[in-house]
Order: sequence, then structure tokens, then C-alpha cells
Amino acid sequence: MQAARGASLTGDHDVDPPVRPRGSRVRLLAVFALVALTVYVVDVVSKILAVDRLTDRPDVKIIGDFLVLHLVRNPGAAFSTGTGYTQIFSCLAIAAVVVICFLARRIGSLGWAFALGFLLAGVAGNLTDRLVREPGPLRGHVIDFFMLPHWPVFNVADISIDIAAGLILIQVFRGVRLDGTRTPDKPAEETTE
Repeated sequence: MQAARGASLTGDHDVDPPVRPRGSRVRLLAVFALVALTVYVVDVVSKILAVDRLTDRPDVKIIGDFLVLHLVRNPGAAFSTGTGYTQIFSCLAIAAVVVICFLARRIGSLGWAFALGFLLAGVAGNLTDRLVREPGPLRGHVIDFFMLPHWPVFNVADISIDIAAGLILIQVFRGVRLDGTRTPDKPAEETTE
């Protein structure tokens, strides 16, 4: 039985997640795209400058021995692992870009818009190197140039991926789903005395 305007009188109701106005979804997609594009451009430009200014030159100390600019062409993944699997990493990165763009259609919170924007920028930044740099398409070496003590050399795309991971963890711990809804709170356990 239903009252006027479709409200249930019998208590039978399936609660649908709140529907966001179309304008807010468009704004969230705009934030996602703006973050992704901005960080991607910063990554690409920083790599162009690194190659131009650091090739065949000594390291540049920014903060003593703590932060040094040191050019590395990395054929592998993180920590230079898997150097013989560059083409596989390229294909995985292409798949990741497609999945991120697909998931972005469901973004329902600002936190997720930033997280997926940073993730897309980082993955696309390193993928661009693999597609356009030597020794050739799908085999290109990623340009890394930030060096910290006892840490592998990295780039802006790597920083972006790390920021995305942190933001995703925050969203998960806060219980915010990709569509902006929250996971239901678990009922408090009853204590017996």
C-alpha cells in the first residue's frame, strides 16, 4: 500500500542510494579531469626538463644529500624490478587507464574524484614514457630523476600514484564508496556481564 507521492505505508521499502543531482556528478567529473590533466602535464614537463638538463651532467643537489636530481631511464617497474617485462607493464598500464576512466563515471565524492584523478595522471604519465621513449613503443624507458637516500629514484607520476593510494585508503577507512554512499555502520556488539 502506498500513500500519496509513493511513500510506503506498510514499511516495505527498498532503500536506494541517494540520487545525486546531475550537476554535482558533472562537477565531480570535472574535478577528476582537472586533477588528472594538471598532474599529467606537470609529470610530462618535468621529465622533458630532466632529460634536457640532466643528461650527461653531474647530479644536482637540491637539499644536500637528502634530495638530489639524478637522471635514470627505468625499463622496469617500481624499484627497477621486472626490467625484462616492459611490454607487459605497458599493456597493464593501458588496461589500468581504461579501468580508471570506466570507474570515473561512477565518482560520487570529492575524495574519490581527487584519488582517481591522481591515479590516472600517474599511470598515464609513466605509460606515456613507455609508449614514446626509446627503445620504442611499449618498450620505452620511464624517466626517473628524484633521488632520496636509501630509496629508488622516482618521478612526479610515482608521487601521484602514492598520493592516490593514500586517498583511496582514506576513503575506504571512512567507509565512502566510489559512488559517494557510505558503507553501513556495523551494529555495536552486545556485551554480556
